[in-house]
Amino acid sequence: MKTKAKHRPAAKAPTTRVVARERVAPYHVGGDDYPFIVRPLTAEEGGGYLIEFPDLPGCISDGETVEEAIANGMDAKRAWLTVAKQEGRPLPEPGEQLSGKWVQRVPKSLHARLVERAAREGVSLNMLVVSLIAQGLGKPSK
Repeated sequence: MKTKAKHRPAAKAPTTRVVARERVAPYHVGGDDYPFIVRPLTAEEGGGYLIEFPDLPGCISDGETVEEAIANGMDAKRAWLTVAKQEGRPLPEPGEQLSGKWVQRVPKSLHARLVERAAREGVSLNMLVVSLIAQGLGKPSK
């Protein structure tokens, strides 16, 4: 069951676009503040729209309309930043994102085994390594 968050109107509301619910694709808004992503929620997810702030882990909200999701998201962002400050956590810079790319040297024998396995599975070496890392990160730590 979806609960509605109470919110006060944001003092500085970002510019939004309004389109028919079934035609809204996820879109990104950035600027001087923390960028956010708004996407429609499926019926199974409760309908409406979800807003998330990629720079603020776990900072999400929703609403029945795009505007309501953004207003609720602004409240969620303020709350996230307030708690982080109270706990003495460093605040990320807006738009501070990693590129997702790095170069890694591995022993020739490991490289050969990875190339062989990728060929056997019919995927690129890159896709195989990404899958293996993702699987490893998904395992509970001991």
